[in-house]
Order: sequence, then C-alpha cells, then structure tokens
Amino acid sequence: MALEPLTLAITGKRIGVIGLNGSGKTTFARLINGLTKPTTGRVIVNGRDTADEKTVVTDVGFIFQSPQNQIILPIVKDDIAFGLKRRGLSKAEIEARVEEVLARFGAEALADRRAHELSGGELQVAALCSVLATGPGILILDEPTNQLDIKNRALVERIIAGLPESAIVITHDLELIAGFERVLVFHEGRLAADAPAAEAIARYREIAA
Repeated sequence: MALEPLTLAITGKRIGVIGLNGSGKTTFARLINGLTKPTTGRVIVNGRDTADEKTVVTDVGFIFQSPQNQIILPIVKDDIAFGLKRRGLSKAEIEARVEEVLARFGAEALADRRAHELSGGELQVAALCSVLATGPGILILDEPTNQLDIKNRALVERIIAGLPESAIVITHDLELIAGFERVLVFHEGRLAADAPAAEAIARYREIAA
C-alpha cells in the first residue's frame, strides 16, 4: 500500500501504529528503517536522509512479524553475535555484548538453545536480543504479540514497557497499545488519526465498523 504525502514528526518513547490490513502501516515502518525509499518528499531519521545514507538503518532496529524469519543461525548466542561480527568488533567485545543483552532480559538460559526449539515468546526475546545488541536507538516491532499465548503475550508486553529505546509498535492488539501516549491510525494510505491511545482506538473502531 502506497502512502499519501504526510508531514509527521515521530518523537516519544512509545508510538502505536494501527489500521486495517493494507492501510499502509508496514509501508510507513519500512520508510523509517530505510527498506523502502520515498518516491517524493524526504524521510529524516536522527538527522539523516534515508534516501542518501545507507547507515541510517543502523539507527533503527526491526522485529519482524515472524521473528523466526530473522534468526539466521541455529544457536541463539551465535545469532546475536552475527550482527556484531559484521561491525568488526573483537571476539571479547562480542562475547561481552552477547552476555550483556541476554542478561538484560533475564534470558541467559537461551544462549545455547536452538532457535527451532523456542516458544513464541522466547523467539521474540531472541530476536530482540539480536537486534538490540547492535545498539539501535529506535525499535520497530511488527505485530509482536501475533499468535502468542497469554503467558508469552504478557512477557512481550512487559519487555516493550521496559525498553529504554524508543519503540514503534505496529499491531492489531489494541490492548497492547492502550496505555500509549500517542497512536497513529492509518486508513487507505492516509493518516486518519494521530492522538492519545483512547482517542485513536475510538477512531480506528469507527473505521473498522
């Protein structure tokens, strides 16, 4: 879905993004992390134009709707280390960073686990560790509670609430973003609302009715 032109500044710690399927949510997210380039206008992230600088992607981490699709290596700690090796860190620096990010989420027990053995919630944690180990200041999560049971959904909700990074959460899980100070509603490629959660969700329900 192409987006209609819009002028928008994204600030704050928690931004929700909601809308019907095909409303433009994913295109919006891909513009922020540079995976999609604007055909008109400009997208500036931390002072950098996404059309001009490939390095902007390092400022934005992206957690896919199916996190198993972004875990490249079979062992969790090796997957976390993979992105760090590409940045030229020493072996000692990589090991320290892997241990640090796993400890941050109390996920040390996942280090030697195989990705295909993990539960849905554990996969989300492993994907978060792999992305956050590289130090992005902005994190985009695409349907982070999709297909999770109640226990794993609660785990992911707690993690999002505790992230020091700015988080942009694309979701159909309205309860997940109910406490957010700002929620964007997209509809047919246009920004239909930019408001606190209660107001934005009410607008979304009107559209979906």
